[in-house]
Amino acid sequence: MKRAFAFLIVFLLLAGLAGGLGYFQFFVKPEMIKGFIAGAPRPLQAVAVAEAKTESWQSRLPAIGTFRAVQGIDVSPQVGGVVRAIRFESGQDVEKGQILVQIDDTVEQADLKSNLATLKNADLSLDRQRQLVSGGSTTAANVDTALAQRDSASAAADRTRALIAQKALMAPFSGRLGLRKIDVGQYVSPGTSIVTLQQLDPIDVDFPIPEQDIGKIKIDQPIEIAVDAFPGKVFAGKIGSIDARVSIESRTILVRAQVANPDRVLKPGMFANVAVLVGEAREVVTVPRTGVSYSLYGDTVYVVKPAPAAAGTAQAAPAAGDEAMIVERRVVKTGDTRGDRVTLTDGVAAGDKVVTEGQLKLQPNARVRIDPKAGLQAPARLKRE
Repeated sequence: MKRAFAFLIVFLLLAGLAGGLGYFQFFVKPEMIKGFIAGAPRPLQAVAVAEAKTESWQSRLPAIGTFRAVQGIDVSPQVGGVVRAIRFESGQDVEKGQILVQIDDTVEQADLKSNLATLKNADLSLDRQRQLVSGGSTTAANVDTALAQRDSASAAADRTRALIAQKALMAPFSGRLGLRKIDVGQYVSPGTSIVTLQQLDPIDVDFPIPEQDIGKIKIDQPIEIAVDAFPGKVFAGKIGSIDARVSIESRTILVRAQVANPDRVLKPGMFANVAVLVGEAREVVTVPRTGVSYSLYGDTVYVVKPAPAAAGTAQAAPAAGDEAMIVERRVVKTGDTRGDRVTLTDGVAAGDKVVTEGQLKLQPNARVRIDPKAGLQAPARLKRE
């Protein structure tokens, strides 16, 4: 009996101890943790901000284009033969009418001498027949025959001169030559490409415009062009012509603009980022593009405002030079983009400070501090792999 009574006492003590530990673990301890958390100072989130600005922007229609020469050809011979002389260098600027290549014309020169001799004899025969017919010693038929022979000899001489001219290849217009593709002594067939010739100033750029924007474009409308080869430089031009039909496949219309190229830095075939300037310049509110959070439910920004006085809760004391702020989440409507800035047509006013870095860790009315050292720095130029 004594042993059973001792076991009972021990069991009751152990059960009471286990119950007390469980009560402390599941009831007392959570309340203690809540009290510690409520009384602990809240850290301030460091964010980068940028001020919304009022800028004068002109609406633009973006497009992707390709440069092409106003005149560009492959210089090719009309007749075959052996190249006797090359009178140009690769990449040289030439004038209209300048001889580029001389093909051997020895045979044609000999034929020309023979044709000229025949023509001279035909002229003499025609003169004699005309003298005889005036004296009544011959018939008019003989004069007509002599005239026909003279004309035939003249045509033969002209044909030979044309063949000789075809063997002296000349520049049909002023421009810049490409790379030479032939050598002296080489036989070239009719149509063989000898060198390219491009007129580079001015230069054309072709780009498509969607059919819904056809009403916004017109002849002489200004455009601005940016090319990857010259970052930061803008080339100005004007629309010169608009295609007469809309492409069935893409529902776009092809537009051709002309750009001044006095330094000849723009080349045919280069890629062009085209912006057609539409309408008059207007005042808009712009912010950095990194400040806008895009989603299917609407675009939003966080605007920083002074924090109200905290009531009943503690907060971390701001460091010297820091000021406690809160963020307000606003739904905005975005418009045109230009570079790293975007226009906002609603939700933000000029002068508002918009969070541009650190939005992922924020919630509405979260307390923040502005870190002047924060913020992404755009590289001067992206590396190419």
